[in-house]
Amino acid sequence: MPKRALYPGTFDPITLGHLDVINRAAEVFDEVVVGVANNPRKKTLFSKEERVAMIREVVKENKRIKVVDFEGLVINFAKQNGLSVLIRGLRAVSDFEYELQMVLTNRKLAEDIETVFLMPSQNYLFLASTTVKEAASLGADVSSFVPDVVEKYLKEKFKKS
Repeated sequence: MPKRALYPGTFDPITLGHLDVINRAAEVFDEVVVGVANNPRKKTLFSKEERVAMIREVVKENKRIKVVDFEGLVINFAKQNGLSVLIRGLRAVSDFEYELQMVLTNRKLAEDIETVFLMPSQNYLFLASTTVKEAASLGADVSSFVPDVVEKYLKEKFKKS
């Protein structure tokens, strides 16, 4: 039976760190579903449709990666789609406490779904979407932080503001 994993997140926007984790996961699992979360409590720079379009463009060459959007609990989406593994990226010790809380909560909700932590390459350990957006909004060159298509979206978005 093929192993399918879900890598959920807001991805506002996707960074090279996210992409590194996605590619690492695609080496381990038969299929990686990148689940673009639509969380109404989070104010995102990009619409759900823009985030999905950016990610699809970036991963289009890898047939083992599928990009979808979802709403609601990650664990419910995973169950409904037969995904038995959640992928979570860890950048630093500071991420671990939050992620541990999520793992323990998810285990209570669905003990048959496992969580796997993957670390991006050390070149990307410091990257966060929030920092990238802030830098881009101030006119910084973010080309070493995000894929080319994302850089274009950021330039366009901040040109309008």
